[in-house]
Amino acid sequence: MRVLLINPGSRLPIETRTSPHLGLAYLGAVSERRGDEVRICDLDVEEGPISQVVAEYGPDLVGITANTIQIRSAWGAAGEVKAVREVPVVLGGPHPTVLPEESLAEPDVDMVVRGEGEATWVDLCDHLEREEPLEGVPGLSFTDDGRRVIHNPDRSPITDLDTLPYPAYHLFRTDRYTNLQPAIDHREGAALSILTSRGCPYRCIYCSQIGPRKWRMRSPENLMGEWRWLVRDQGATEIGVLDDSFNIDRRRALDLCDRLIGEGLNRVPWIMINGIRANLVDEELLGRMREAGCIRTAFGVESGNQEILDRVIDKHQTLDQVREAFRAAKAVGMETIGFFIIGLPGETEKTMDDTIRFAIELDPLVANFSMATPFPGTGLERLVREKGRMLVEDWDDFAFFENKPSFEMKGLSAELVERKWQEAYRRFYLRPSRIFRIIRRKRTWLNLPQTVRMAWRTLAS
Repeated sequence: MRVLLINPGSRLPIETRTSPHLGLAYLGAVSERRGDEVRICDLDVEEGPISQVVAEYGPDLVGITANTIQIRSAWGAAGEVKAVREVPVVLGGPHPTVLPEESLAEPDVDMVVRGEGEATWVDLCDHLEREEPLEGVPGLSFTDDGRRVIHNPDRSPITDLDTLPYPAYHLFRTDRYTNLQPAIDHREGAALSILTSRGCPYRCIYCSQIGPRKWRMRSPENLMGEWRWLVRDQGATEIGVLDDSFNIDRRRALDLCDRLIGEGLNRVPWIMINGIRANLVDEELLGRMREAGCIRTAFGVESGNQEILDRVIDKHQTLDQVREAFRAAKAVGMETIGFFIIGLPGETEKTMDDTIRFAIELDPLVANFSMATPFPGTGLERLVREKGRMLVEDWDDFAFFENKPSFEMKGLSAELVERKWQEAYRRFYLRPSRIFRIIRRKRTWLNLPQTVRMAWRTLAS
C-alpha cells in the first residue's frame, strides 16, 4: 500500500524543539517493514498544502497524529485529504485515544487508533489490504456505513520493545529541523530522538499519558545498536532521550552509561527531554550520565509545597529529594531544567509563592512555569469538571505555556493564577544573579535571537 503519515503541526507560544516526530517515525518504520511505500508530511517544518501532497502522492491510507492542541488542525488536515482523494483517514495520538467518538463525529475521519499505535497500525493495514472486517483489529475505533461508532477491544501494549524497527528518520526533511531545545542551544547538524523505555508506573494528576501503568524497557543490546546507528550512520550531533521514566531501574541506567562510555559514543551530547524522577537519582547516577555524554536533564518539580505534591498531585517525591537531585546535578556539572506548575486545585497565593521561592532556591538553568491545564482523560480534568469551572472549551486554548488560565475553583480565581504565573517568571528571571548568568553563557550569544524573544516574552507578560 501507499501510506501517507501527517503531523498537522503545533502552534505553541514558546520556542520548542523541531526534531522529527518519533511516533510517526516508528509508524513509518513498521509500515516499510510490512512492505508499504511511505511518505511523511510534517507541517512543523513543511509548508504543504496537504491537498497538493495528496494529489501528487496518491495514498491508499492516511494517518494523522494529534495531541489536544493539534486536534482541530488534524480534523482540518483530514478535510484537505478528503477534498482531493476518497481514501481512509485514521487519527491517532493522545487526544483521539481519550475522545475517539469526538473525532469519529467529524465527517472526514474514518478510524481512530487508540493507545500505542504500531501493532494496531500494521494489523489495520493487513485487514484493509485483505479486505477483511475491521472488527478484527484490537485498539481500533471506527464508523460503519451508517456512521455508527464501533469500539473494538483494547490492544495490549507491546511487551517486547526490541521487536520494533529503528525509527524511519530517512522519511523526514532532516535539513529543516533545529536543535532539540532551540531556546537554549545553538548546534549544527542532525538532532534526533530515542526512546529507551515506554510507560510510567506513576499517575500524576495532570499527566495525559495514554498507556497502561506499566514500565517497559528495551534490552541493552537493542538500545546500543540504535545509539550506534544514530551516531555513526545518521550523523546525529545531539540526541534527545524522550522517556517518561528513564531512571526507574537505576542499575539499567548505570549499565547504559557504561556501555556508551566504553564504545566512545559519549562524544555526542544527549539531553533528557522529559526529565527524570528526582526521587530516584543520586550523585553517582548523575555523574555517570554526565560522563556518558548527558549534558542536561530536567526534573518535574511541579510544586514547592509538600502538601500540594502529596494531596493534589500524588507525586511520590519530597522537596528534600528534589533539593538533593539539583545539588547532585550541579555537583557533576550537568545543566538542569525545572518544570513547575502554577494554579493546581487547592492552591492558594501562599502555596504558589512557595513554588516560586523553591524555583529560585533550586536555580536551574531554565525554569518552565506552566499553568495547570486539565487535559482530557486526566485526573485533573475530572476534578475540575466535578468541583470547578472550565474557562476554555476550545482545544486550541489548551497550550499550557500560554497566559490563559483554563479553569477556576473555589478560592482559586483565574485572575490570581495569571498574576502568580506572571510573577513567577519575573521573580525568577529578573534577578541580578540570573541576568549575569545568562550574559556569561556563551550559548546566549550564539543563540541571540531566541534569547531576545524569551526576554521580551518574560518582560511583556
